[in-house]
Amino acid sequence: MLAFVASGVSKSIADLAGSAKRSRRMAAILDTIAARRDASVAMLAETFGASPATIRRDLAVLTDQGLIVRTHGGAEEGGRMAEMPVALRDTRFHDAKQRIARAAAARIPRERHAVALSGGTTAAGVARELAHRRELTIVTNSLSIAMQVASNPGPLVVMTGGILRPLSLELVGVLAEGTFTAVNVGTAILGADGMSADAGVTTHDETEARTNHAMVAKASRTIVVADGSKIGHAALARMADSDQIDMLITDESADSEELDRLRALGVEIVLA
Repeated sequence: MLAFVASGVSKSIADLAGSAKRSRRMAAILDTIAARRDASVAMLAETFGASPATIRRDLAVLTDQGLIVRTHGGAEEGGRMAEMPVALRDTRFHDAKQRIARAAAARIPRERHAVALSGGTTAAGVARELAHRRELTIVTNSLSIAMQVASNPGPLVVMTGGILRPLSLELVGVLAEGTFTAVNVGTAILGADGMSADAGVTTHDETEARTNHAMVAKASRTIVVADGSKIGHAALARMADSDQIDMLITDESADSEELDRLRALGVEIVLA
């Protein structure tokens, strides 16, 4: 049932990509439109070495997903563009996310231990690294992480209830918060859309933020996993204050001055 639900929800996003090459191009198109605020089909075709017809098909799918707004001869930012669909996020900063995931997994004790995992591609990378650790219990509100771990003869998986967010494939709301409140975990692994000394750890959705806040509140320690593009930036909703975070694992592209400000608040910084 879990696989059926997840595949049904993610079908439109997964099918829109079709291939890793198209996924990367569509993610780059979204980045380009976000940076310029709008872009023409001709410019995008030249930039990405694709035909105008191919670019139009990509724009049509992204428009159908509510991520951009089509204009005469191109597209402009709009809709839900601030939040990248989970199926496209994994194409960005892939190598850095893999290094961060390995560094986080190496810091999970080799003994019976409960690990809470939020959604997000970097947290999913940590889950992959832990998938064969039979001594662990993994508590998550992410459908994709639960399926990924459950397909291996590894940890016990505890899944929250809640309302499903199609963009992130995470369960959120009162039921999810109640699950996190009812358990004790040794380590919380928290993905983020932004982290800064002033704004704390942030995400695009307010309900998702409350759910992840409940996870952090019951953890003995919290590790944030975020590539360098997220450091020094703030999204809409705060999941945790910076001084609630024990460790940030990021990469060398992160803003060094922002990392110093986080260290001053007691956050241990690990560059993967």
